[in-house]
Amino acid sequence: MSSIRRIAIELAAVAAFIAAPLSAETPDFTALLKAVDANADFGTQDYSAVFTIVTQKPDEKDSVMQIRLFRRDEHDQVVWIILKPESQKGQGLLKVDENIWMYDPESGKFSHSTMKEQIQNSKAKSSDLTRASFAEDYDIASWEEGTLGKYPVWVLTLKAKNNEVSYPTVKVSIRKDKPLVMKEEDYSVSDRLMRTVLFPPKYIELAGKTVYSQILIQDDLNKGEKSQLTISDVSVAKLPDATFTKAFLGQSSR
Repeated sequence: MSSIRRIAIELAAVAAFIAAPLSAETPDFTALLKAVDANADFGTQDYSAVFTIVTQKPDEKDSVMQIRLFRRDEHDQVVWIILKPESQKGQGLLKVDENIWMYDPESGKFSHSTMKEQIQNSKAKSSDLTRASFAEDYDIASWEEGTLGKYPVWVLTLKAKNNEVSYPTVKVSIRKDKPLVMKEEDYSVSDRLMRTVLFPPKYIELAGKTVYSQILIQDDLNKGEKSQLTISDVSVAKLPDATFTKAFLGQSSR
C-alpha cells in the first residue's frame, strides 16, 4: 500500500472514530485501532526523539541507557543509536522496509536482526520505538469495557495476522475519549502473560499528534524487573536522507 493511500485511510479512520457517539454506543473497533495507529504515524514528516531507559532488577544497581531515535514513517525507515552508557555508545539499529541490521562500532560490522529483539539489558524491544500497526498486524478477537484510574477504556484482545510481530496475542486498553492506549498486555503463544506496558496520561503535543512522554514496561516472567522510558527532545524537523543508511551509523559512532 502506498504511503499516500495509507495516510488517507488513517485520516478517514480518525474522522470516523471522532464522529462516533462513544458514550451512547459501541464504536467501530477496527476504526478505533486505525485511529490509534494514525496518531503514532508521522507520515511525510520525519520524527526524532531521545529515549532515556532506566531498568531496575532486584539486587542490582539501576542501569541507565539513552537512545536517539530517528524515524521516517512514510518509507518505514528507523534508526536508533545508543548515546549512553559509554561502554555501548555507538551501537545501533537500522531498519529500511523489511531489512533490519544491528551495528557494532567495536567491530565495525552489521548483523541481521528483527524488531522483536530486546534493546540491550532493558525490557524494551526495538518494535516499541516504531509506529503502531495494530490494525495492520492484528485481528480483534474480543472486547470489553473497563476503567483505568479515572479513565473509561475499551479493552480489546488482539490476535496476530502474521509472525512478524513481537507477540501473538495482545490486550490493549484504549481511552474512550481519545484514541490513546493506556495499557498493553503481551502474551506468548501459550497465552502466558509476558509483560505489561503502561502509558501514563502524560503527553507531548507535536504536529497534530499526541506523543507519550513516559512508558513503563513490567516483566511479568521475572518479577521485580521493569524499565521506565522517558521521551524528550521530540522533533519533526526534516532529516537528511543519509540518516537512514549504514554509513550514518558508522559515522555516528566516531
